[in-house]
Amino acid sequence: MTTPVRRIVHASTRTVAYALAGLVLLVAMVVIVFVTFDWNRARPWVDDKVSAAISRPFAIHGDLRLDWRRPVGETGWRAWIPWPRFSAKQITIGNPDWAAHPQFATLDEIDFEVEVLPLLARRIVVPTIDLVAPAIDLERQEDGTNNWTFRLPSDSTPSEWKLDLHDIAFARATIALADAQHALKLDASVDTLGQPVPIGEAIREQSQASHAHSAEVLGAKGAAKLADQASAASAAEGPLGASSAQAVASSAEVGTASAAAASSAAAAQSSDATAAKGPMPDSAADAGPGETHERSGQRRNGEPVYALAWTVRGTYKKDAVHGEGKLGGILALQDARRPYPIAVDLAIGDTRIALVGTLSDPAHLAALDLRLWLQGRSIARLYDITGVALPETPPYATDGHLIARLQGEPLFRYEDFTGRIGGSDINGTLVYRHQSPRPMLTGTLVSNLLQFSDLGPLVGADSRASRLQRGDTTSQPVGKVLPVEAFHTDRWKTLDADVRFTGRRIIRSAALPINDLYAHLLLDDGVLTLDPLRFGVAGGSIAGTLHLDGSADPLAGRFAIEARHLRLKQLFPTFEPMKTSLGEVNGDAALSATGNSPARLAATSNGEVKVLVNDGQISNTLLEAAGLNVANVVYDKVFGDKTTHIQCAAADLVFTNGTVDPRVFALDTDDALINVDGKVDLRDEVLDLTIHPHTKGFRVFSLRSPLYVGGTFAKPKVGVDIPMLALRGGAVVGLALLNPFAALIPLLAPSNVGDSPCAQMFARMRTAPSAPPPGVTEPPPGKGKAGNASAALPRAAGR
Repeated sequence: MTTPVRRIVHASTRTVAYALAGLVLLVAMVVIVFVTFDWNRARPWVDDKVSAAISRPFAIHGDLRLDWRRPVGETGWRAWIPWPRFSAKQITIGNPDWAAHPQFATLDEIDFEVEVLPLLARRIVVPTIDLVAPAIDLERQEDGTNNWTFRLPSDSTPSEWKLDLHDIAFARATIALADAQHALKLDASVDTLGQPVPIGEAIREQSQASHAHSAEVLGAKGAAKLADQASAASAAEGPLGASSAQAVASSAEVGTASAAAASSAAAAQSSDATAAKGPMPDSAADAGPGETHERSGQRRNGEPVYALAWTVRGTYKKDAVHGEGKLGGILALQDARRPYPIAVDLAIGDTRIALVGTLSDPAHLAALDLRLWLQGRSIARLYDITGVALPETPPYATDGHLIARLQGEPLFRYEDFTGRIGGSDINGTLVYRHQSPRPMLTGTLVSNLLQFSDLGPLVGADSRASRLQRGDTTSQPVGKVLPVEAFHTDRWKTLDADVRFTGRRIIRSAALPINDLYAHLLLDDGVLTLDPLRFGVAGGSIAGTLHLDGSADPLAGRFAIEARHLRLKQLFPTFEPMKTSLGEVNGDAALSATGNSPARLAATSNGEVKVLVNDGQISNTLLEAAGLNVANVVYDKVFGDKTTHIQCAAADLVFTNGTVDPRVFALDTDDALINVDGKVDLRDEVLDLTIHPHTKGFRVFSLRSPLYVGGTFAKPKVGVDIPMLALRGGAVVGLALLNPFAALIPLLAPSNVGDSPCAQMFARMRTAPSAPPPGVTEPPPGKGKAGNASAALPRAAGR
């Protein structure tokens, strides 16, 4: 090689060597600067940049550090490339000026590493972020203004950098919520679980806890019956897994949902079968070995798992709130392909709500698939929590499957649930649609064994102890019998309803066997209709239509009731002399009224009631067993203690503004015709009736003078009132002119003892009763004579 060439090569080599040395020196200087630089000097710059980005005060009050560490888990030459690890302590984010607390969030410390090589591809890969003692203050004013909405600067240019965050870990997180708009104040704490909890295990744990809660409201026996019902329902239905949820997600009833939501709902397992057998694996699980992401709470063996535990305490309106639950990992919230596990066991006042299941596409709240338990003192208390108007009931507990579509018009379906209300079982499916102009509640409910007393709270007719237990503070006036508890008509306008209820067997007492019940409830813009309301009673039926207009103030009600073929021997099955009777009870009623309680409706009632009875037996023992105390006293004074055969009985009553006047009120027996006149004041609950026994032939009675029934409903009085009889002497003489039934008295003369007035009584009452519109206080047309409606009772009650 010539000398010039050698010189060129030497110069080039020296240049390259100098360049490499310079580059190494530059890298070394950068590393030395990064390692030795006091990053606390950069805190003001960082604070200003972040504050400008979020439009809130941001500050790092503690150390800001940058360290370099060899990555854990990397192999080969990658293991020699260090990763920067950033850490900062005592971080605060400020609140808006109107907030009650100065800080929106505080954080004791944040630590995270960044992979170096992906930076070359403009990817910021953060394996994990560790947060120490994060605390968040959430506030909302009555006008809806909140402190969790940030005014971020708008930038239409998408960033070329992509963030890839693998995991978030934290310890001792706290959240405070003050929501003036909903009268809600909560303090919650969140922490990581020691190890992931599978959803099947969570269902089993919650089943045991809910059984204990049910025992608190229903008693041990009631809770045991509910557990048996739930087991039987689970065995009959089979597992509620993918097929059930998929069908619901795609059905017309639930509406269209996203494919992700449908598949997520299908993957959720929340049935009794799941609890017993364990959850079904997700066939779509694609995580490879070592990639189950248990720390993030995503999957374990294809099953959703819980990674976080939380507790909460506070108040909602006037009720105390406390509860606990579990959640999946934080990053699992971003995975639309996987159902996100949630578990809640929450008490709000005396209502407890527990649920275990999954949320599909949690970032967009697509769908829910949950096992849901409810317990409380009255179903009506759910109104304050859900906004769904429900009736007053005895203590209750339910267990069922809740599936929901949350996108578009939300829809919730409580499917194939079972439960107990008081001493009655309840089963069925309810569907709630959040639609315009009002939400809609539809469903079908069935009770296989219904305790008649459990219907009392529906109209405020339960005991004072029961009312206090379910939270009703209405005080029933002393000496008043008719319930004064007001209907919640304001709630009727919050939703519409179409619900059918069947009571397959009703238990009351042997003295009044009510066989079954069917009701179709309609609620439309504050107007409540029961059409029909039908009871099977003693081989016959009592059917009617109730129309209550809650949009009016006061409530306007119309009632039409029809009793047909109630067989006396079944009506009183324990009364031996009645077992051979072929008699029946038939009747009709047409009433209208205004008022916001049963007592006010009675006090303003107008219309007619007609009842016919034929061929029966009666005794004071029977009346006492039936609880008819006043009738029992009257019977004892008229007939003594013997059993008497009834040929027929009739009542044709006129209601005028709460006052009941009898056109006909008579009882025809083998020994006498008993005629009743006077009135009953439903407004003041006062009785003012005179009972006239008319002897047939020359038979001897224990009482030949009229009886006076007075007093109040709570304290009635029965006796011979001499001053009252003296005042009514002229009325008795002119009875045939005043009472429509007086024309029947000549039939009772000794020469006609073989004739019966029953046919004439039936003839006078063939026309059906009528009622004026609600609020009209004039007597209905035809008072003092037969009614004018076209429908009629049977011509003969025994027909």
